[in-house]
Amino acid sequence: MTTQQLLTRSLEQVVERVGDPAPLVYQRLFERSPELLAMFVGDTRGSVRAEMFLRAIDTLTDLAGERHYAAGMIASEWSNHSMNGVSTRQFESFFEIIVEVCQQALGADWTPEIDAAWRSTIDRVTGVTARVSAAA
Repeated sequence: MTTQQLLTRSLEQVVERVGDPAPLVYQRLFERSPELLAMFVGDTRGSVRAEMFLRAIDTLTDLAGERHYAAGMIASEWSNHSMNGVSTRQFESFFEIIVEVCQQALGADWTPEIDAAWRSTIDRVTGVTARVSAAA
């Protein structure tokens, strides 16, 4: 299986087990960076969080595959978030938390192959953020 296929299949399995993983991702994000919660005070229905999560998943999937737009999306979103006071570390941690939530949901079914696929994709995210933050 390709890296992209491994990400997609593992995400499907996560959804089968826990439903929408976005609330778990945001719960963990806000536990680690409670100051970020204030940025979502107007998101009473969770639609902004849902949209951000879906964009992140789409971006990770593209980054793991053909890379049509992922680097540009990450660079753009890093810039937008940094202008709103989100640190590079906080920005990157969102993606890392997605991996953690997926790993926890899959438990013993989280294989070394799946782990390598996710880790290499996250490494690509941090590579993009390192390039754009150095250029800023």
